Amino acid sequence: MIVTEEQWRLARAAVQDQGAKFTALVEATNAPDQLATLDWSIAETAAHVYAVTRLYTYLLAPQTATFPFPDLQQMLWTANVDTISSFNERVLEQLPERDPVKLAAQIQADVEEILTVSASLDPASALPWIGDAQVPVAGMLAHLLNELLLHGYDIAGATGAPWQIPPEQAALFFELFLVGVARFGSGRLLEHGQPPPRRPVAVRFSSAYTTPTTLVAHPDGKVTVADPGDDDVRLTFFPPGLNLMMFGRISKLRAVLTRQVTVSGPRPWLLPA
Repeated sequence: MIVTEEQWRLARAAVQDQGAKFTALVEATNAPDQLATLDWSIAETAAHVYAVTRLYTYLLAPQTATFPFPDLQQMLWTANVDTISSFNERVLEQLPERDPVKLAAQIQADVEEILTVSASLDPASALPWIGDAQVPVAGMLAHLLNELLLHGYDIAGATGAPWQIPPEQAALFFELFLVGVARFGSGRLLEHGQPPPRRPVAVRFSSAYTTPTTLVAHPDGKVTVADPGDDDVRLTFFPPGLNLMMFGRISKLRAVLTRQVTVSGPRPWLLPA
């Protein structure tokens, strides 16, 4: 996998920028018990982001850092898309802090540590991730960036504060994280209870902020990157809209009706698989 200098620079600058904006948003809240999502209060949402930054201080330096959540290491490596929510809840139980100011300070300190540690790493090298997936270092920063952007969106929606998701930053989640997982291997991460496609399904993803890329879902549950060719589906997207749709902040119908996601190609009915 190739990570350009521009992508790496943008990912690092975006994590630093959004880390500061997210912590300022958390610090400013005067109603930490107000719901930010269907299940989490503002304080719990901030605690979840703190759990993510704690985890990354370990994942980026496993030889020198201590795993931050005792008794949950095996659960981390065996988690998948269906069980990751249970892992998140167990982690929150081990992080009892709910004071927004203290959480903001802890998140900011972790972000600075993550940027310092990752500066000496090859951004295109893969490291173990949740569910035994392999993720490039740049993809890990892109995932952390997405957490800051999405949960900032949640908290801002609850408090009425302004919040922007810059498309060039949102695009890194697709290009560096999703494509990175497809290239290096998803491990157990994509295991789920839904029936797999009966044959390979190729979807070409395109946007004004990314390189056109074809992802292929296989009957064995794996997802790979392929050269453009006989794509079944062509999906054009606006990166913030795609990310908000994938993580349930907006519906698929709204994403399509507002043209944040458009679908075409010879076999669009295969897209759900």
